[in-house]
Amino acid sequence: MTMPVVVGVDGSAPSLQAASWAGQEAALRSAPLRMLYAVPGWGHDVPLVPEPRSWGTGAEAAAREMLDHAAVHARAGRPRLSITTDIIAGRPADTLVGAAEEAQLVVVGNRGRGGFTELLLGSVSHDVVARAPCPVAVIRQTHAGERGQIVVGVTGKPGQDSLLDFAFREATLRHATLQAVHAWVHPATRFPGDMQPLVYDTGQVGQEEAILLAEVIAGWREKYPDVALIPQNMHGHPALALIDASAEADLVIIREHSGAPAPLGMGSVTHAVVHHARVPVIVVGL
Repeated sequence: MTMPVVVGVDGSAPSLQAASWAGQEAALRSAPLRMLYAVPGWGHDVPLVPEPRSWGTGAEAAAREMLDHAAVHARAGRPRLSITTDIIAGRPADTLVGAAEEAQLVVVGNRGRGGFTELLLGSVSHDVVARAPCPVAVIRQTHAGERGQIVVGVTGKPGQDSLLDFAFREATLRHATLQAVHAWVHPATRFPGDMQPLVYDTGQVGQEEAILLAEVIAGWREKYPDVALIPQNMHGHPALALIDASAEADLVIIREHSGAPAPLGMGSVTHAVVHHARVPVIVVGL
């Protein structure tokens, strides 16, 4: 059985946009779409406050209506798309992370109901990106029409196989060109314990980094010969390079590689890109 695409909805405009994009992705993958609405449970650690009555039938009916409305957005132009809708008791982030165990992709809007409008990424989306065991798509905005290009961020460090395999498969699905962006501020470390030089020639290092990028993607060219590949090696901050590249792309794919504790629960590059990219971003975990 094909694993589903999962999307979290709450009736907000960003979640409806996420539902529409998730429907497109599920159809592209010939996969079912599972739509979830989470009802936060009672916090038992709150003392001396009477526990509220059980969720009323009116609230449940409103939630069902909201899910049906989101399903209409997801199914638009895709009448054969299989959609299931579920109301689950629990914290929204925990619900989506749990559902990700049996999903091929989780889709979230950049912000939901009740979020602070000045924040670029809501707490639920942030939490799901940092914790989900499958790739997570954050839908900030989309554009009319397709540009036929996907951007993937390549560090040149070991452990990029899952990211590159996912990116090449996405390019194959979409018949899109894949732009492999390798941006660097300092020379890349090739192995654990490798030391970066304190002084280096930028031009020479640029040539070395270009060779490194070519080596990283060489095997993938052979595995996916039908994918048009554009390697891009540049001196600059990786996050800024990916954000700039997103202006001409349909999708940005990056890897969450904050193996050690990171600020705000995710790596700095991931954090910047999911907040500022101009198109949907898919984060592929460790």
